[in-house]
Amino acid sequence: MRKIIPYGRQWITDEDIQAVTDTLRSDWLTQGPVVEEFEQAFADYVGAKYAVAVSNGTTALHLCTEVLWVQEGTKVITTPITFAASANCVLYSGGDIDFADIDPETALIDIDYVRQMLEAAPMGTYSGIIPVNFAGYPVNLEKLHELANEYGLWMIEDACHSPGGYFVDSQGDEVRCGNGQYADLSIFSFHPVKHIACGEGGMITTNNPHLYEKLRLLRTHGITKNAEQLTQTPGKWYYEMQELGYNYRITDMQCALGLSQLKRAHEGVERRREIAVKYDEAFYGQVRTLALEEGVGHAYHLYVIQVENRKELYDYLRSQGIYAQVHYIPVHTMPYYKKLGFREGMYPNAEQYYEQCLSLPMFPTLTDEEQDRVINHILEFVNEISKPTQVPQLMRA
Repeated sequence: MRKIIPYGRQWITDEDIQAVTDTLRSDWLTQGPVVEEFEQAFADYVGAKYAVAVSNGTTALHLCTEVLWVQEGTKVITTPITFAASANCVLYSGGDIDFADIDPETALIDIDYVRQMLEAAPMGTYSGIIPVNFAGYPVNLEKLHELANEYGLWMIEDACHSPGGYFVDSQGDEVRCGNGQYADLSIFSFHPVKHIACGEGGMITTNNPHLYEKLRLLRTHGITKNAEQLTQTPGKWYYEMQELGYNYRITDMQCALGLSQLKRAHEGVERRREIAVKYDEAFYGQVRTLALEEGVGHAYHLYVIQVENRKELYDYLRSQGIYAQVHYIPVHTMPYYKKLGFREGMYPNAEQYYEQCLSLPMFPTLTDEEQDRVINHILEFVNEISKPTQVPQLMRA
């Protein structure tokens, strides 16, 4: 039977298994020392001062909106080409969401479109923006930061697709995703198909000590045992609930896996880039791919092509054991968001992109033989449908 090739797959080694096993045999399964060890290692990896590990990427987003005081009357901008959580997090905290259309060449949020939105609205209409490093392509946060400062906006970088990615700023420096240089907060996901797998899990990075302490408090029910924060200290058993927080904790078992995976994170990103180069070379001039600006360190969570007959190609690949995927259905077209007043036709670039996009297999353990199989079937399909139709000549009278 032909082996199935998925669009994404976790990379688990014997070292990963041993790391989890060691934690299972330790005194701590959760709220133990491995959590802080993972946080510090991840902060070092992305170049941020602080990191807070949480249960998943969605809870990371929610905590960010909470510490930035999103509430009724707060209006935030994000992209429609993302997983729904990038927008949902604002609604969780009682705020309102709005969308900016995408750049059709990159599928990233269109910064010029954002500027037009801000210029057209009364000053103070919007409070923040959540750019998404879609597919692993980092948004130029320097340009967006200048715009955010001009209009008094905070910024949450959704970097779930881009650990290990970077862009080059106006000074010629590489700005790593999640390093906190331009965004107030950045969030990551450790879902199995992401670069670093914890089963489930997420991380928030920041350079702001106040936001860091607030995140740590809200992650655990708003409860603290820190003697410096307590209003009284009757005994070592004592703790206080000082905020209405959540149980958004991650376990030591998950963090042990994350720590082990982090040790080969660079290797994983480099392998993804090798796979992308091979796709680029194979599809050049035959299959449309997303543009990539020179000097950008793409992390390649996804490799996306665009074809006019996407459904037919999707079905054909599945018949050949290749399980491509579609990322994403525009958020504003979801039934729930239509109830909020959004409708199809509002963001034409996003909708046109969705009609043609297809994510191909992209993960570090994808073999050369498997990638060749993917490439050959796509080119076979594209070349077959591009053949000119034979039109019979009319018979002369």
